Amino acid sequence: MKFLSGHLGYALGDEHLRRNVSGLLKYIAFLLAVITVYSVLFHVIMEQAEGQQHSWVTGFYWTLTVMTTLGFGDITFASDLGRAFSVLVLISGVVLLLIVLPFAFIRYFYAPWLEARLRVRAPRAVAEDVRDHVIICAWDDVARALSVRLDTEGVPWTVLEEDGPTATEMVLDGIPAVRGPVDDVETYVGVGAARARLVVVNRDDLTNANIALTIREVAPDVPLTALVEDAHSVDVLELGGCNQVLALKRRLGEQLANRVNAGHTQAHVIGRYRDLLIAEFSTHETPLAGKTLAEAGFRGIAGVNVVGVWDRGAMHPPRPDLILTAKSLPVITGSQDAIDRLNEFLYIYDTNWNPVVIIGGGKVGRAAARNLRERQIPVHMVEKNPELAARIGDLPERLVMGDAANREIMREVGVDTAPSILLTTNQDATNIYLASYCRRLNPEAHIVSRITHGRNVKSVHRAGADLTLSYTELATETLLGMLHGRPPVVLGAGLGFHKLPCPRGLEGRSLGEAGIGRRVGLTVVGVERPDGDIDTEPGRETVLEKGAVLLAMASREQVNAFHEAYGG
Repeated sequence: MKFLSGHLGYALGDEHLRRNVSGLLKYIAFLLAVITVYSVLFHVIMEQAEGQQHSWVTGFYWTLTVMTTLGFGDITFASDLGRAFSVLVLISGVVLLLIVLPFAFIRYFYAPWLEARLRVRAPRAVAEDVRDHVIICAWDDVARALSVRLDTEGVPWTVLEEDGPTATEMVLDGIPAVRGPVDDVETYVGVGAARARLVVVNRDDLTNANIALTIREVAPDVPLTALVEDAHSVDVLELGGCNQVLALKRRLGEQLANRVNAGHTQAHVIGRYRDLLIAEFSTHETPLAGKTLAEAGFRGIAGVNVVGVWDRGAMHPPRPDLILTAKSLPVITGSQDAIDRLNEFLYIYDTNWNPVVIIGGGKVGRAAARNLRERQIPVHMVEKNPELAARIGDLPERLVMGDAANREIMREVGVDTAPSILLTTNQDATNIYLASYCRRLNPEAHIVSRITHGRNVKSVHRAGADLTLSYTELATETLLGMLHGRPPVVLGAGLGFHKLPCPRGLEGRSLGEAGIGRRVGLTVVGVERPDGDIDTEPGRETVLEKGAVLLAMASREQVNAFHEAYGG
């Protein structure tokens, strides 16, 4: 539907075609008038020459069946006048409906529409007044996710596409594409690279190096961020002119490793905005399990603020009566000192010192194993592909080659007693299967899964995963952090960190009066005042000043609901 509306929109924007459509509509009106006249004459002749009376619906029915040559024969004339009238209706119907109407439609609508579509071409340049925009060098899953967030935040963006027809289809679908070779200096002149806020270089590693060198000829100062598959390409792209080079698979492995529940209990920082830190920790094997948030007294213990609680993949709002379970993962905010105080409280509680099990020895799995090894957490790994054995080397304390679906192999690797299990294969279906399988083998394990497509997040949680993190989600949050000059805040499960200017309707009201969480579901984790200070512990009594910025943890749907409910 979106594709068709895009094509019609471009076609109907042509003045000549609009005149043709107007003429076609006039002909259709004339045709309807003829059908109406014939229906009236049908009633007159039937009544005067045949002595029969019929309804108006019957009159239109008879006229259309005769004009279209269907001729069912259920209603006929017996008089010569009636039969002559039937012949007239038949001949005029053949001419008007079967000859003239198709010709008029093709000549005055379809052919001009097709011609207008063929004339549409993706532009080779953006408008001169476009600036502070984001340029994306390829339209992939990361670009799609990033574009949605940029639209939400009101940041202009454009995407490069070398293939002309593909670029045209993108434009017709509402994607602001610019066509041109990615290795041509003129392409980046046309796309306004020198005026851009950020360029995302997200093709293959070899092409990325060429793009970076080409852009630097016309835009020596524009920030360039490259996404690479191979960590060995980082140095090459940095020498080529990229300000930031992200080996995202390595980062994804590190982020997954940060979510394991092993060794001493402690809060793991998952994001930072200036002095505000966002962290999460497990209540497993701590006296907090079984208590409500009010009874846990996090503010009294360390001065941290609970902004949500993960439980089996679901984020629960921080109600005072919410009961923490052994599987709960409270998400907290506070200063570095507050997080340190909480870690001092948690340190004496041990979760499980058995090895963490990683299933999958690819780039993500190896990065996770390397991170855990640096933290002195023992790791066992399962890998099916024997060609990866040399690359894995001695990263895990124990490597078992074989299929993770084999129960004996899973027992050999110690999945029955593992505190945490990381699923790092690059197939969502495999990770969903493994999440269900591992949950049956070890109901108490903390299962963290990699995911590729956001549509599969709920499925892997239903299968038994406690937390998920996707490649595209990590890339999007990392790029947004660079765009806004802050570290990325990676929450998982479609939740992101958002800066929301205080709408006019909320100025002077307290958070309790506004009822933001109750009304739209997002969680306010901090309030940045007009003078730049940040309230890291906002409560119901916190008053929203004019010019304040809400720091929120929310999904895209919740942000849209916020704008609809409060404006701004």
